[in-house]
Amino acid sequence: MSSLIDFRTPKTLPPTASYSHTAIVPASAKTIFISGQVPMDVTGALVGEGDFKRQAEKVFENIEIALADAGTTFDNVVKLGMYLTDMSNLGTLREVRDRFIQLKAPPTSTLVQVTAFFNPAILFEMDAIAVIGG
Repeated sequence: MSSLIDFRTPKTLPPTASYSHTAIVPASAKTIFISGQVPMDVTGALVGEGDFKRQAEKVFENIEIALADAGTTFDNVVKLGMYLTDMSNLGTLREVRDRFIQLKAPPTSTLVQVTAFFNPAILFEMDAIAVIGG
C-alpha cells in the first residue's frame, strides 16, 4: 500500500464498494495518466471474445503493464475510470478488480455503462491515473 497517497472515505458520505471517495496526493508527486485500455494483446488481437471475466482480467493486466513501464504498481493508482457495456457484469468486474487493487486503501473510481466500443466485441475498457514520489 502506498504511503504517498492519503485515501479517504468520510463517514459523512455514502459507503463504498471497494473504492475511496478522495485521494490526497502531495505536490511533489509525478502524475501518470494511462489511456483507456481494452482487452487486446501486444499484437492487437482481442482477448476473451464473449467472456467478460477474461476481458476484464486482460484490461487490468494491460494497466499493470503500463504502470510497470512508468515504474509503479496498482499501489499508486489514485483513480480508475471503468466503462462496461452491461451492468450485469458488475459483480464479475468487482471480483477481478479486487485481485489487483489495494483493498485497504482502494483508489477513487468512476463506473459508466456505455452502449458500445470501437470494436463491438469489446465489453470493457478502463483508464487510470497513478502517482509516483517526486
